Amino acid sequence: MKINPHCVVGLSWTLKDTLGDILDELDEPVEFLLGGDDLLAKIEQQLQGHEAGDQLNFQMEPEEAFGDYDENLVFLEQRLIFPAELEEGMTFDGAALPAGASPDTPKDKIYTVTEIYPEHVVLDGNHPLAGIALRLSLKVESVREATEAEVGQGSLGTGFFKLEPLDSLPPDTTLH
Repeated sequence: MKINPHCVVGLSWTLKDTLGDILDELDEPVEFLLGGDDLLAKIEQQLQGHEAGDQLNFQMEPEEAFGDYDENLVFLEQRLIFPAELEEGMTFDGAALPAGASPDTPKDKIYTVTEIYPEHVVLDGNHPLAGIALRLSLKVESVREATEAEVGQGSLGTGFFKLEPLDSLPPDTTLH
């Protein structure tokens, strides 16, 4: 079966920056819904017409991936409003920042703690891969028709390309 706009594909991949450093590896195939919210548009475009067993290699510029880095999404917040066990790499939903956070912080972002100082904390609302051109080497492991329920949900819930707020995220965690 060839990949079409509303199907489920099983993918494995290696994601690198333009210097060749590995950012993420997915050795075991994971299924994604095409035509939903699971994959970036550029990846979906590249997959069209391919079938199980095909290998693709392509580059995504920042605007095709996670956007340009926006320094206006970096905020300094008072350290005392955060829990004592705060660690670099933890994420917070902008709509649920601790009381006392700056009212100028956009509520529709996920913020990553990038630095912790005695008096303040640096929160970054950019995706960790914003501003980076990416090289993706992926293999199509499987292709199948999407069920009506899967299409209705708009996602298989894999969320690899979206940040989710977590209570904590170990500092060396990859995208999956």
